[in-house]
Amino acid sequence: MDFLRPDTLAEALALKAERPSAVPVAGGTDVMVELNFDHRRPDALLDLTRIAELREWSVSAGVVRLGAGVPYSRVITELGDRLPGLAMASRTVGSPQIRNRGTVGGNLGAASPAGDTHPVLLASDAVVEAVSARGARMIPATAFYLGAKRNALEPDELVAAVHLPETGAPQQFAKVGTRNAMVIAVCSFAISLHPGAGRVGAAVGSAAPTPRRAPAAEEFLSGELTATGRWESPTPLPDSVTRRFGELAARAASPIDDVRGSAAYRTHALAVLARRTLAWAWRDYTGKVA
Repeated sequence: MDFLRPDTLAEALALKAERPSAVPVAGGTDVMVELNFDHRRPDALLDLTRIAELREWSVSAGVVRLGAGVPYSRVITELGDRLPGLAMASRTVGSPQIRNRGTVGGNLGAASPAGDTHPVLLASDAVVEAVSARGARMIPATAFYLGAKRNALEPDELVAAVHLPETGAPQQFAKVGTRNAMVIAVCSFAISLHPGAGRVGAAVGSAAPTPRRAPAAEEFLSGELTATGRWESPTPLPDSVTRRFGELAARAASPIDDVRGSAAYRTHALAVLARRTLAWAWRDYTGKVA
């Protein structure tokens, strides 16, 4: 196995073009586990840790460009006010050591249905910046996940960054696991309020072959908030609204029975998570508007 260590993004893209089968390594929190258990044996590893430009983030016109190599720990400490949902999800990832190494870019590259950041990216209308020696292209998060551990990257492409809008509105993330920390999600849920557009973003994780949006739940709640004038004059939501939102969110999933939980449990838990995160987000929004 060859170990390739470029110093710049241009060098990395040239190497990836020459050897498309080379597996990128940033934090290594997914790749090294697969190597240690002999689940994968690539002919080359492409080490991205020396590339400074992947470890930077910036803001332009209300959009955060998050470099693929920015670790979760920095998302928490540096972007918690700008990207609250992503910071919440980052806090649930592994241990402090994993959060210091793991990255959102690596989560995207692995494309595991259980990845903690995926529902937030979907609910927040994130866009993935993919680059190759041929150029760059922007892939909406909704089109990025193709299947279990399959993404829309071409063989010669790398994730350079993720673009997320700063809404200034509440976002929430929650997951269920077999314990409170260092655990793979049994299921997860994210919600993002977009009052400027009069709509809601919602997405489920670890409950289908891919993380996915919950369009019926989004449309129902967006319509309810608009029809009742609650975007402009927020008042407490009726229990019937939160329960219906939870039901529709759970219907977006296609869960299976596995060692972490049954399909029936995942469906129930998603409905509960959806209700709870909506209640938290709406409480924050009511306080902010008031």
